Amino acid sequence: MATEILMPELGESVHEGTVSRWLKKVGEQVKEDEPIVEIMTDKVNTELPAPATGVLVEIRIPEGSDVKVFEAMGIIEENADEAAKMLAGDGTPPPAAVQESSAKASEEEKPAAAEKAEEEPAVATNSERRWYSPVVRAMAKANNISEGQLSSISGTGAGGRVTKRDLEAYLGGDRPAAASGSGSIAPKPVEPTKAGDGQEIVPLAGMRKMIAEAMVRSHAVPTVSTLIEVDVTTMMEFRSRNKDAFQQQYGVKLTFTPFFIKALTECLLEFPYVNAALMPDNQIVMNKGVQMGIAVSLGEKGEGGLIVPVIRDCHKKDLVALAKDLEEIAGKARGNKLGVTDVQGGTFTLTNPGSYGATLGTPMISAPQAGILGTYGIVARPVIINGMIAIRQIMNVVLTYDHRLVDGLMAGRFLQSFKQKLEAFDFFK
Repeated sequence: MATEILMPELGESVHEGTVSRWLKKVGEQVKEDEPIVEIMTDKVNTELPAPATGVLVEIRIPEGSDVKVFEAMGIIEENADEAAKMLAGDGTPPPAAVQESSAKASEEEKPAAAEKAEEEPAVATNSERRWYSPVVRAMAKANNISEGQLSSISGTGAGGRVTKRDLEAYLGGDRPAAASGSGSIAPKPVEPTKAGDGQEIVPLAGMRKMIAEAMVRSHAVPTVSTLIEVDVTTMMEFRSRNKDAFQQQYGVKLTFTPFFIKALTECLLEFPYVNAALMPDNQIVMNKGVQMGIAVSLGEKGEGGLIVPVIRDCHKKDLVALAKDLEEIAGKARGNKLGVTDVQGGTFTLTNPGSYGATLGTPMISAPQAGILGTYGIVARPVIINGMIAIRQIMNVVLTYDHRLVDGLMAGRFLQSFKQKLEAFDFFK
């Protein structure tokens, strides 16, 4: 029995990923639930378990290639004899375990069995029989591609097998005009980018590609950004006085981010539309709790991209619990140990570019969330207080929001509430 290795859903609005690494080779034995392939998306990197015990007889999506949700990435054959026949057809030597099982058949039976195994899927062309996967056959049928036309395609799969991507390339531009059958003109292929003097071509791949695609989706949302200045002098003084004692008592560092999460959570409960989501069917999801996505950098220079794990039930937690959760998810993210559930279910996102010195920016929302808040670098500035000049610690805060759900008045009041909570600093005294 053949079992497909399917690409699962790895989060809301995640429609595809990238196969970053196969942990098994074609012909190797695998056990059910054993890690078999690594998948990368803009939200998470994860290892997928094998759906069955058997032999990996086919890899349909090679490393570095994109895969859509529910698309088959490979095939596991549970029956050792059938696996041996399929691998023999590819020219791939069967593994020892498969060879031992297949050796039970007599020498006279082997050629007949191999020929029988090829009869159903094979296509006769030029006195040669070729095997096509069910996906390739279905695509060929849907596009009126004859078996003769299939046989003319140069395959890049194991043993010269025609893969889904080979057929897509054929349909997209390599297909001869006479074979189209529909009278349509194939799109002109994009000219490959060439490097000039002092240049190097680097493909957009992996997490950076996933982030790019997510940003394109979010760009379709009508957004507005509103800025406010916040005096965080009291907050900074509190942290300076208590950070050492806090770490000794609770075993966790006291950064500014837990203060932001705490104040932001209270604001989101006060303004539920900012914590909502507008879905494609024009239904608004009103979230009764706050599940805060926190943007975490995966590299000192940003080369690893950003990932947004979620702190659950922020509305039920005090500042100590938030600080512990923050340190835990940041550690998991930088150690590449996040699971699928760690990045799902966020209702709002907080990003803190101020941690690497940025003083102003306009963060982009993660659709379908209604908003994202950016906290920026804290700078000592002269301000007027009661007619006197004073040096205060000032931070820029920017709210980017979906203008279909949140208008300027609501955004302004939301930011004023956030400002008042941080400046009063009455939630941890």
